[in-house]
Amino acid sequence: MTPAAACVIPAYEAAATVGAVIDGVRRAAPSVLIVVVDDGSRDDTSRAAAHADVVERLAVNGGKGAALRAGFAAALDRGVERVVTLDADGQHDASLVPAFLAALDTHDLVLGVRARRGSAMPLVRRIANGISTRLIGWCARRPIRDAQCGFRGMRAALLRAVPHVGDRYEAETAFVIRAARAGARIGEVRVPTRYGPPSHFRPLPDAARIVATIWALRPSRLLPCDSSAPTTTASSPTASTAWSAPRSRSVR
Repeated sequence: MTPAAACVIPAYEAAATVGAVIDGVRRAAPSVLIVVVDDGSRDDTSRAAAHADVVERLAVNGGKGAALRAGFAAALDRGVERVVTLDADGQHDASLVPAFLAALDTHDLVLGVRARRGSAMPLVRRIANGISTRLIGWCARRPIRDAQCGFRGMRAALLRAVPHVGDRYEAETAFVIRAARAGARIGEVRVPTRYGPPSHFRPLPDAARIVATIWALRPSRLLPCDSSAPTTTASSPTASTAWSAPRSRSVR
């Protein structure tokens, strides 16, 4: 039987944590297809993830964007209609996977939203996250409260229509902007702010890639905005319809 949904878990040198993440997803959503992409790890990540339904291994480290594309391809090839992504380091609460799947009943893209104030988020990251999220919302021309969280849900139709462009963290940034510009209905699920092992995010080169992506997709380079597609929380959804790219604009 074709699974209705998949969880895609990009993993880089996550042997110590990925197994527990898989177990958490299995407890929360037993019928979900679990796809782990080992992004060229030098440790035993693939072995630790062996009890996932699908383990894809990249020969060399390609970056989070490359790992996500590999995971999406594996999931879509198996006919799923919904995909949730979460990180392999344990910072995302796998018990919330059903909340993302439920929100996809009425949204095309569901973003995990973390609290910044009064949370465990370090001050520097809190400031950087706030600034980048505002800029991404400016590019998307709609309110976005957290554009950097890797805990997300997406409909398969949106993944097919709006590609993840970029090999590293900028791919997630560009996807939010392009999905919003294509008229996708964007919802939110509140998620706890947790930090586990040190992040693989490289402050200078990866931040530079994100800034370059925002600059490349700044509003002056984009087509007119569809203001009729607001961002909503999962508790106050918009009407449920199948997503399709608006006829009058192209997906960049």
